Amino acid sequence: MSSPHDSRRPLISHMDVREYFHDELRHAIDNQHLKASADTTCYVLNLLTSFTHSDRLYEHTEEGRTLKPLAEMYGDALAAPNAEQRNLMLRRLADVALFISGVFSDSLQRKTVDVNYYVAMGGSAYGYLADNLSRWAGGRALSPVFGELSGKFQRFVDVLNEVSERAHLNSDSDILRTYELWLKTGSARAQRRLVDLGLQPIWAPGDGLPQ
Repeated sequence: MSSPHDSRRPLISHMDVREYFHDELRHAIDNQHLKASADTTCYVLNLLTSFTHSDRLYEHTEEGRTLKPLAEMYGDALAAPNAEQRNLMLRRLADVALFISGVFSDSLQRKTVDVNYYVAMGGSAYGYLADNLSRWAGGRALSPVFGELSGKFQRFVDVLNEVSERAHLNSDSDILRTYELWLKTGSARAQRRLVDLGLQPIWAPGDGLPQ
């Protein structure tokens, strides 16, 4: 017997998540009196929204979904065949470091590396990108953004900590897990939780639930 959701799929939920985080991020920045450019704020918002999709945070390997240690990401960047690939890998490292140290800082307390390690690695990677892209015409638009993220990395970690606490991102009621559960199962309980958090998950005709 087919599920009642077999003929439906999620629609525009991404925008709901983005709007939700836009308000929370703006509130946290104002609350902490952080001076941040519109471009940098937008970059952090895009990062936060993107990583609500676990497939964009984790990598798929033969062992399953995994998140490479920052040291391994850095090693991959050093071994990159060209500057463009190195930049992409360092940007990935910096983005992951900011997200994990900002949203899941509590979990780092149980690991051999702490938040300071993530801050140092992420800030350095953004600093390298800012310096490198400033000399490349195609990258000058992002150079100031990476420079600001490098210089204010800890401040943005604190901002994401506040967003995380307000949205319960780092708890068992984690919005990311709830959102993913709803995408996969259409759970009514997960849907109610999202609504309580200010999101409005919507289903529309389509090819069925994503797997």
